[in-house]
Amino acid sequence: MQPAIMPPQVRTLRDSIGRDLHYLRLSLTERCNFHCEYCLPEGCSQLPSGAPLTLSEIGRLLDAFAGHGFWKVRLTGGEPALRRDLVEVVRRTVATPGVRRVGLTTNGFRLVDLAAELRAAGLASLNVSLDSLDPGRFQRITGSDKMERVVAGIEAALSAGIPSVKVNVVLLRDLEDGEIDRFLEWTRRAPLTVRFIELMETTGNRPLFERAHLPAERVREKLLRDGWTALAPDGQEGPAANFGRAGHAGKAGLISAYGDCFCSSCNRLRVSATGDLRLCLYGHELVPLRPLLQRDEDRGELMALIEASVQRKPASHHLHQRVCGTTHSLAAIGG
Repeated sequence: MQPAIMPPQVRTLRDSIGRDLHYLRLSLTERCNFHCEYCLPEGCSQLPSGAPLTLSEIGRLLDAFAGHGFWKVRLTGGEPALRRDLVEVVRRTVATPGVRRVGLTTNGFRLVDLAAELRAAGLASLNVSLDSLDPGRFQRITGSDKMERVVAGIEAALSAGIPSVKVNVVLLRDLEDGEIDRFLEWTRRAPLTVRFIELMETTGNRPLFERAHLPAERVREKLLRDGWTALAPDGQEGPAANFGRAGHAGKAGLISAYGDCFCSSCNRLRVSATGDLRLCLYGHELVPLRPLLQRDEDRGELMALIEASVQRKPASHHLHQRVCGTTHSLAAIGG
């Protein structure tokens, strides 16, 4: 009789102020084919910081984080669908022992073609950036004329049965109430969540931030005025406050990056496309993990490095003081 194979020991990570960490956001590429005015107004750098992690390196990284109790993984970019092995990365992530929920953030340009494959690979949640339902405004914001293709991709994801589909709308000052209403009307028939996200400052978008920042509170007031009611937290909303309305299959969400409690419940770590651990989206420190992703035998040292680094995770960002850390663009680390 063969002896039972024991699963690797799981060490739950807790940072220095007592926050339990279980959520990994992994960037698959720094590249993006859109150049949104709040993120990449001049497009991607012609000098990427290095080759993205390979599938085998990603596997070792996931194994180490799962060994620390990380059960939730979101694959981000840049634009992750620029990687031709995206479905295989999703499949590998889903297959990692200990990982229970795998999500993807995308601009949606390949969803029409990939939605069914992603669902078959085990994708549980999908966040799609869609900042306008007006073709002209969409093109001005993103530099792309693919709005209708993105909308069709979202509908394909719903048809494919991906359990959680969210539409992310960055709040900019020229967002009119009528357009907000068009997004909310979508939730009447479709079981998706439209999330309005407060613009966050980076070192690369300061002029835009100063002229276009729209406080999330304005949208909150509109939702309540129009009959939406705040929903009790369900443990899956992260930093979002969710709202429901009678007769709507979907929900509205609001992410207020400058709210008092944005960081107090932070449960995540980030890893860049080239394998650098980011303890905070707006922090200064980068911890290179890639040297320990080359051999299975380095798993113990990799886990020890992650565990030691976590104790330096900042208690909060300093956006109120206009301090953005090393974050020049959210595209490099996926927001």
